[in-house]
Amino acid sequence: MCYCLWLGSGICPPRTIPLGPKKVSLEKSTMERVRDAFCFCCFTSLRYSDLKRLKRTNVFAKYILITTKKDTDTLKIELNKYSKALLNKYKDEKFAGDQPLPVISEQRMNEHLKAIGEICGFNEPVHITYFKGSERVDEIYAKWELMTTHVGRKTFICNSLMLGIPPQIVMKWTGHSDYAAMKPYIAIADSAKSDAMAKFDDK
Repeated sequence: MCYCLWLGSGICPPRTIPLGPKKVSLEKSTMERVRDAFCFCCFTSLRYSDLKRLKRTNVFAKYILITTKKDTDTLKIELNKYSKALLNKYKDEKFAGDQPLPVISEQRMNEHLKAIGEICGFNEPVHITYFKGSERVDEIYAKWELMTTHVGRKTFICNSLMLGIPPQIVMKWTGHSDYAAMKPYIAIADSAKSDAMAKFDDK
């Protein structure tokens, strides 16, 4: 089964990489499992630290219930058909710590994600500008070079907003308590809506 690496589009906050819809067919291997674990983050908003701590006892028929490592908030995250399919795929396999999904170390997972991104052809250049003291630094990377586990969480937020889900509801899933933290993502959704409306002018 293929799962979608669907990472939004538009103007993104720093270190958020917009990618296009892609389907990746990989042989059954570590890379396939990395893809599945990453996509689970894309469909649930989980950080790597919480994905790593997720146990089968946290998984219910229609939702997962987890206390986050970063904020110690208890989140109830409803499952959609994609996250359910991923859980179902591994329901008969046993993993360390009673995990419902295969999760390797974050460093190795990031390495594999970059390889997956390169296979997908995410080669568009990404320009990053920052300052070291008063010195401006400009760097250019291929999108796949910037792929990490945290892109999954950012993907979930961007896609939720672009699907029209209110920010207040998205914040319930992500655990954000500060509305200001959502503003960069709302800007992405607004930009995507503007681009979509412009398509009428092409007809």
